[in-house]
Amino acid sequence: MYRYDEFDAQFVKERVSQFRYQVERRLAGELTEDEFKPLRLMNGLYLQLHAYMLRIAVPYGTLNAKQMRMLAHIARKYDKGYGHFTTRTNMQFHWIKLVDVPDILEELASVEMHCIQTSGNCIRNVTADHFAGATDEEIEDPRPLCEIIRQWSSLHPEFVFLARKFKIAVGATPHDRAALLWHDMPVEIVKNEAGEVGYRVYAGGGMGRTPYIALLMKDFVKREDILAYLEAVLRVYNQDSRRDNIHKQRIKILVNTIGQEEMQRRIEREFEEIKASGSLQLPQEELDRIKAYFAPPKFETLDDEMPIGSYDFENWKKTNIHKHRAPGYAIATISLKAIGQTPGDISHVQMDALADLMDQFGIDEIRVSHEQNLVLPHARKRDLPAIFARLQKLDLATPNSGLITDIIACPGLDYCDLANARSIPIAKDIARRFENLDRQHDIGELKIKISGCINACGHHHAGHIGILGVDKKGVEYYQILLGGSGAEDATVGNIMGPGFSAHDIGPAVERVVDTYVKLRQNGERFLDTYRRVGMEPFKNMAYLEQMYAAH
Repeated sequence: MYRYDEFDAQFVKERVSQFRYQVERRLAGELTEDEFKPLRLMNGLYLQLHAYMLRIAVPYGTLNAKQMRMLAHIARKYDKGYGHFTTRTNMQFHWIKLVDVPDILEELASVEMHCIQTSGNCIRNVTADHFAGATDEEIEDPRPLCEIIRQWSSLHPEFVFLARKFKIAVGATPHDRAALLWHDMPVEIVKNEAGEVGYRVYAGGGMGRTPYIALLMKDFVKREDILAYLEAVLRVYNQDSRRDNIHKQRIKILVNTIGQEEMQRRIEREFEEIKASGSLQLPQEELDRIKAYFAPPKFETLDDEMPIGSYDFENWKKTNIHKHRAPGYAIATISLKAIGQTPGDISHVQMDALADLMDQFGIDEIRVSHEQNLVLPHARKRDLPAIFARLQKLDLATPNSGLITDIIACPGLDYCDLANARSIPIAKDIARRFENLDRQHDIGELKIKISGCINACGHHHAGHIGILGVDKKGVEYYQILLGGSGAEDATVGNIMGPGFSAHDIGPAVERVVDTYVKLRQNGERFLDTYRRVGMEPFKNMAYLEQMYAAH
């Protein structure tokens, strides 16, 4: 994984010092909240319902053991003993005191971490496939490009104050595990007909009030031109986006207002101008330098046989173990979705124990997925029974990756002052309804995603079953959406109809799932059945109790 050079270290150190002075001025009353707000947001600090929330960047979702221990330390010393992994692979602490923030940032800097640009109208944390560098599906590891984008975009003088936040994701496989097309600017590593490796670039994806799938901007960008092309996209967005209406300021609105062809034309004009100046050509030697940091570990020559274990271990293998590029190795997903757990939450005890596990089994890094789980990318198959036993003791061995209880959920109204409704209790209730593992396996792949408001931090638009919290005259209600996808077949979910109360939403979801089980054919997934039969049969069953009550 990437290590800070002298520039990185000095850059982060200076930002800590600057923010310490800004916090001192705020505490002394020399800055009003309105004056302080843009300063704290650029350092990942939010003021939420009950306390400050600090969002820590985990670039392309990669952490080492030392960094995991630091997150555990912060949770223990400065928070309430736990943290929350988000759908942008960041870590959030929700009970932070303002006076402690400079010290937290200084401690983070000591392990090459920071909070810069995890908030504000800027280019946010760049994300990637959480199997990067481990799967045999990819053309190449996407993380070196992610790191180059991180360096290019950090405090970029032209793009620090965009009209709105801007999100980039990079993928390199036919199977999209990073929800690429839901981003402001997805980048896909591809090969052209001549066998050259380059990049396919999209723009205009996003969730929120008006969800859109990103549209293709250029089918093939050469390696050396990628930063010039990305800068061209950002220039067009920065110059031409609307700034008169907060709901129309994202690039998705610009792309879908002027159209795909006009957006392509404007980008190409800027691209040619930037290329002519020669200022943003990516040298091969710089790409090679960054790639060297992401060289895979020296894989041992191992027996490729998968060990056989207990009933619980075998169930874990079915869902949480994935094929690795090297014989004798496996990719292991660590679920943060035990029944009754808040999706994405992790305690300081669990974080410390995971760091110890990494050291014991020689695993250099751990990944955070946008699905709010963790991944051991390079686990020896022979070690899996022992790893599983350790995870079981930590309540981190839930065998539900990709199943109905592997629910994505934002913090919702329990923490966030933007939310209209609680997400966490709904996620817990639905998970309990489907707790039986045999039932989960029978249902198969089914992705439920829950957001507490229209901002869609829980990705409800991309859920096979999406749930959106809404406010109805001061009462929390929940809309159901069906048919969304965050994979390579990205689609926007369709709203079923009026919302359900907190009491009724769990039973309604259960009736939807039972309807799928009755209607499916030939091993169809939920998404396949929905696309075949449409909304009506699901809607009829979801509202069945309300129909009986009305009569």
